[in-house]
Amino acid sequence: MNRTLIALLAALEAFIALAIGVGISLVPLSLMWAVQFDSGVSWDVFYRASADIWLVGHGVDLKMTLDPVLAAAVNLPGGDKPFLISIAPLSFSLLTILLGVRLGRKSFESGARFVGPLSAVGTFGFFTILIALSAVHVNATPVMWMAVSFPTAIFALGVFIGARGEVGHSGGRAERVQQKVVGWATGLSSQVKAVLSASLRGGLITAALVIGASAVALSILIIANFASILGIYEGLQGGGGGSLILTAAQLMFMPNFVMWVVSWFIGTGFALGTGSSVSPVGTDLGLVPALPILGAMPTNDLAFGFLGLLVPLLAAFLAAWFIRPALLRALGSDVSFRWISLTVLGIALVAGILIGLLAWASGGAAGPGRLADVGPNALRTGGIAALEFLIAAALGMYARSGVTTVKQK
Repeated sequence: MNRTLIALLAALEAFIALAIGVGISLVPLSLMWAVQFDSGVSWDVFYRASADIWLVGHGVDLKMTLDPVLAAAVNLPGGDKPFLISIAPLSFSLLTILLGVRLGRKSFESGARFVGPLSAVGTFGFFTILIALSAVHVNATPVMWMAVSFPTAIFALGVFIGARGEVGHSGGRAERVQQKVVGWATGLSSQVKAVLSASLRGGLITAALVIGASAVALSILIIANFASILGIYEGLQGGGGGSLILTAAQLMFMPNFVMWVVSWFIGTGFALGTGSSVSPVGTDLGLVPALPILGAMPTNDLAFGFLGLLVPLLAAFLAAWFIRPALLRALGSDVSFRWISLTVLGIALVAGILIGLLAWASGGAAGPGRLADVGPNALRTGGIAALEFLIAAALGMYARSGVTTVKQK
């Protein structure tokens, strides 16, 4: 396959990846516009809304100003003044990364290791700029430097991840960079490499266990409180089209909701507006957005809410328990309290930083006034999580040590 054809196919696939992301919100909005054609609203309004949603989903801040009549009609405090929307539905970024991974893998397998990815990323960036420019409106304007860089950077990250297995065979600068990294790692002592490897694996396992448990807990809450959620849908009276769009919006925010549950298990909780708090020690809410999924949220203090802290503790305990044998084999005769303690610290730092970053990505400003503060406090969540992981990982590491000693006797 010649390079020109590879570049064209990669460009086409990049365009399709972008179109899928924008179409997730544009299709249901267009259907609602087609059904309610007598609303007097032109289709370009729905297109700009879809473009804004896609951009915000990739971390782009959106500056908004509500029409004074609309602000008065919805009775939203502060709605008549300019405000920022910065809370990103993480599903859009996740989808873009996955599509980039797929394209990166296919491009490198085609034989032209640089032409395909460069063409894809360039095409994605070009159409992203067009979308950003077309989304500009007096009442809703994306921050332009973020709009032209963030979505393309996220897509490029996916392409790189997909191509990572072939970079060492590509020659040129990429190969030299990889050789320098490998050379640096090779120069480290076997003990340091063992500690770094165990810390990374243990931290990732810990974070994955907490996030997985939170996803399961959220699913159980939705099922258990389905009647309350359905009641909110009925109270909104949005009709079939409105309910469909609202459901799609909530699905796009599902990774955010999972991270809010993570912060609840960590103990720091999350906010649904300035001055509010939802945590194991209690729930303090004012007026909250009328989202049906919030019907699954505890509205009263839970007598045994503190038991949620067992989730991150158990996750770090199990991660340390399972990686200890591999760590001991890698250390060989150099097993010591120092190396094991450094591994425990590494697990806590890796998992804590990862949880903190995801907590930061899951929150932001969702509107004017009180809604400028929605989601978990990333610094506090990551810090408390690292402390909990440190204690539990130490227990898991040394509990396994005790079991090993008994078996040896």
